[in-house]
Amino acid sequence: MRTMIALVGAVACLSACQPNNSTQTTTQTPAVEAATKHIIETKLSESNRLNEWFAAKYEEELQSNPIMLTFLGRKEKYDQINDMSEAFEKKQLAWQAATVAELTSSFDYNNLTSEAKISYDIWLYQYQQAKAGQKFNKNGYIFTQFNGIQAFAAQFLINFHRVDELSDMQAYIKRIAGVSTAIEQLLVRAKQNAAAGTRPPRFAYEGVIEQSGNLITGMPFSNAEGATDSPLWMDVNRKINALVDAGKITAEQAQALKSDAKTQLLQAFLPSYRALITWFESDITNTERNPTGVSTQKNGQAFYNYMISASTTTDLSSDEIHAIGVKEVARISNEMIAIKERVGFEGDLAAFFNFIKTDEQFFYPNTDAGRQGYITDTENYLSFINEQLPKYFGILPKADLTVKRVEAFREQDGAAQHYNPGTPDGSRPGVYYAHLSDMSAMPKNEMEGVAYHEGNPGHHMQISIAQELTSVPQFRTQANFTAYSEGWGLYAELLAKEMGAYQDDFSDFGRLVNEMWRAVRLVVDTGLHAKGWTEEQAIAYFKEKTPIADEAIVSEVRRYLVLPGQATAYKIGMLKILALRESAKKALGERFDIRGFHDTVLSGGAMPLAILERRVNDWISSQKAK
Repeated sequence: MRTMIALVGAVACLSACQPNNSTQTTTQTPAVEAATKHIIETKLSESNRLNEWFAAKYEEELQSNPIMLTFLGRKEKYDQINDMSEAFEKKQLAWQAATVAELTSSFDYNNLTSEAKISYDIWLYQYQQAKAGQKFNKNGYIFTQFNGIQAFAAQFLINFHRVDELSDMQAYIKRIAGVSTAIEQLLVRAKQNAAAGTRPPRFAYEGVIEQSGNLITGMPFSNAEGATDSPLWMDVNRKINALVDAGKITAEQAQALKSDAKTQLLQAFLPSYRALITWFESDITNTERNPTGVSTQKNGQAFYNYMISASTTTDLSSDEIHAIGVKEVARISNEMIAIKERVGFEGDLAAFFNFIKTDEQFFYPNTDAGRQGYITDTENYLSFINEQLPKYFGILPKADLTVKRVEAFREQDGAAQHYNPGTPDGSRPGVYYAHLSDMSAMPKNEMEGVAYHEGNPGHHMQISIAQELTSVPQFRTQANFTAYSEGWGLYAELLAKEMGAYQDDFSDFGRLVNEMWRAVRLVVDTGLHAKGWTEEQAIAYFKEKTPIADEAIVSEVRRYLVLPGQATAYKIGMLKILALRESAKKALGERFDIRGFHDTVLSGGAMPLAILERRVNDWISSQKAK
């Protein structure tokens, strides 16, 4: 509908540009009407044909990605894990190249609707990014404490592999062996990268060793007296017992399944994890205790330039991003000072930071009751904001949201909260995960903003709406561009204030702390990877500019070191969305509708920022044409 309105508006503008004469009327002639109808029909026909092509190609892509199929709630290839080899990665890039060649030769771009042009451009953009990244295969870190299959595999089986029938459990058991194969494939790549001089910092090695060890500790890997169940063995028993309770299998079948699972864990899973730990323990002596950014690697500066381009979907240089960060840090500092003065605190901002970091009123007790308090209060914040959503959004998500503590085997003191999407059909809710092992790193005054970022109106809303879209090709409903998604999450924190959140000054200060966190990221990430900063320098800057707990700061800086460029996406994306909103308000004046703006941003799925700008400009034009 939006495309047709824009097209009709364009025709109207052309008509208005014609010279005035005595025969001109306000009614279109039959010839003009016929021409307009033909243009619309041609564009719709070509666009429908393109969407059918996208559907077929994306299905081809999904069939090579069993993990993604499971994320989508589908059970094809339910007993498989993705091929993680470099050879398969190259094969996929060749497939992408072939699809792009077919796309550009088979469809007339000029005869597509605006929405179809966006789909075309996103598909092309994704290939161009993958192609550009191929040359840096030896620069990336395969296993880290923050991002690696060693922890993800268990999380995936526990949280995403749903077991409803006997066949589902049989598939689960086969997947245990598949995890082992994936570990072996990725270990080969890690060794190759190490030989090329690419190793993550020592703390990453230590994290991988610890996480891997956690997964092979306890039953059935140890029969020692008092041994508890390992995470996967606990999940195996829980899911099999649930089948028995539901009358889906007999006790004898349950016993056979447990025996098969135990065999796979001992004969496949355990050896692969032991091999992983053994190599990391032997190679850790080759790592640096005082880590540096990736610019010290061979081709490291070019690699970092690629990473910030991929993360921000812009052509901003590291110097430009650094400068934006410095400017934002200064602005937010002034807003923090204003709140400090408003609450009557005597002392400078550093003293106020210390007060926020140490006063007991800002923390839950480091107990199970305190952890439950964090979850309960988070749920209450989200309940409040959910009541406000219809005032600001025309499109609302159908999927539910749950709040959970991170599983013990991957929980880290002070690590960032995060979100995992549900299924498009809503059968599995979205999950907001919080690291609650150390409550001193989870201050009360910051938690409200984080809830809005990860939940509604942030990631849960943005991702759920995208997944539920039927007006765009499916590949767009699953697209991921960090600047868009994380930019929206940070924008959502600010938007929540307009919606009535942050009822006291300390909560609003917490919102500023969260925003400052993302501004500091611009400075620190570029500092580490482009300006030669050490880990110590980065931590010191963080401590100077924020009241964030020391453990969280260390965790954050170490995250930036192993995920170069990723952290720059948040603030860059937020600033772009704010700029587009301001542009729309100026262009439309009293006709500006906040619900319409938000629906425009969210109703096309994730996209590069330049394409988002084009989409918003199309919406502005359509509103002017009304």
